[in-house]
Amino acid sequence: MTSTPAAHIKSLDHLVLTVTSIPRTTQWYKANLGMKSEQFVSSATPDITCHSLLFGSQKINLHELGKEFEPKASNVKEGSADLCFFTDDDVKDVRRRLIDAGVEMVDLSPEKGIVNRTGARGKLRSVYCRYPDGNLIE
Repeated sequence: MTSTPAAHIKSLDHLVLTVTSIPRTTQWYKANLGMKSEQFVSSATPDITCHSLLFGSQKINLHELGKEFEPKASNVKEGSADLCFFTDDDVKDVRRRLIDAGVEMVDLSPEKGIVNRTGARGKLRSVYCRYPDGNLIE
């Protein structure tokens, strides 16, 4: 075993979510989290239209359950993700707007669903909700 890592990772480029409906997923993330969507064709799979959600300098690629393309995760399943996003918006305002939009909230705290957590950049205040496929969104 070598003491030198194969790579020194500096950031996340993208992740893949397996979903039951790309149009529904795209609409939900755009309406509730302000993400942008894109469609593109990869040179690796020119016969497949790919779908992504863009935010900051990252993206989420979307694969529709049963129509995934290779390579893919070994155990493809919708509703198995647990994602945490940063925002500059006030956490109380975010929670209120999600509730007003009819989003399913996960309340873990007596302080109206707002909890203290520790993320990659230190302490943060979080609210939790579920995307319709069951993914947990923080």
